[in-house]
Amino acid sequence: MISLPLVYTILALLAYTTSFCYVVAHFMEKSEPNRWLVSLSVVLGLMLHASVLYHDMLTPMGIHYDVFNVVSFTSGLMLLLSVLFSTYRPVLGLILIAIPVAATGLILGFTLSQPKLSITASSLGLDLHIILSLSAYTVLFMAAIHAVLLWFQNRELKKKNKKRVWVNLLPSLQTMESLLFDLLMTGFVILTIALGFGFFTIDNFFAQHLAHKTVFSLMSWWVYAVLLVGHYAFGWRGQKAIRFTLIGFALLALGFIGSKFVLEMILNS
Repeated sequence: MISLPLVYTILALLAYTTSFCYVVAHFMEKSEPNRWLVSLSVVLGLMLHASVLYHDMLTPMGIHYDVFNVVSFTSGLMLLLSVLFSTYRPVLGLILIAIPVAATGLILGFTLSQPKLSITASSLGLDLHIILSLSAYTVLFMAAIHAVLLWFQNRELKKKNKKRVWVNLLPSLQTMESLLFDLLMTGFVILTIALGFGFFTIDNFFAQHLAHKTVFSLMSWWVYAVLLVGHYAFGWRGQKAIRFTLIGFALLALGFIGSKFVLEMILNS
């Protein structure tokens, strides 16, 4: 018997594929796709994606933070934020990256999540801390991808290549840098709130495999804080902004995804 989550997954993948092919076709023809049509199709896919997550993550005992459910959640949130940012900046082409990421996350979450793992009941404050942390991770992951694209764009401009793939595909350098700092500021604010919730809702922040997460998260927060102060006070941009963005995300990923993968997949904890 075909389950309802499987039907939702198939329909969501169909909506994502349709959106992706539509945008690619217009980019190949060098014409502007209908933004509202793209957004409507993507949002439909996201609603179906959310229905799958609702079934997989919400249990009578609490929220099931399996590593693959987390990947599915963050990839869907990444696509949602890409759509929101595209409403006020000309960056619709970046959805071409976010759609495959969301589709891959959905497939991984649906097929590989482990419902037999024990679920510990948690408080509302702790759930808010975790969801905000995941949201901050998603936004800052988008900023890291954006920084890599900026690096490719800068490289082509400096070397004066005749075939400028990234320069032609992406928005202007100024628009890309503006969006990078939009993402960094949004992610930094959410990360700050998430850490605040953590300190007030977790009894022992340096116990239960949380010490390394705390240290790496605080180091990442400090890197982003220095970068944002440097940008708005001293005009930091370009390669310096790219380096700080990637270092900050590497620290965050090392503390969050790395430790969660080791605990669940290797130690089965």
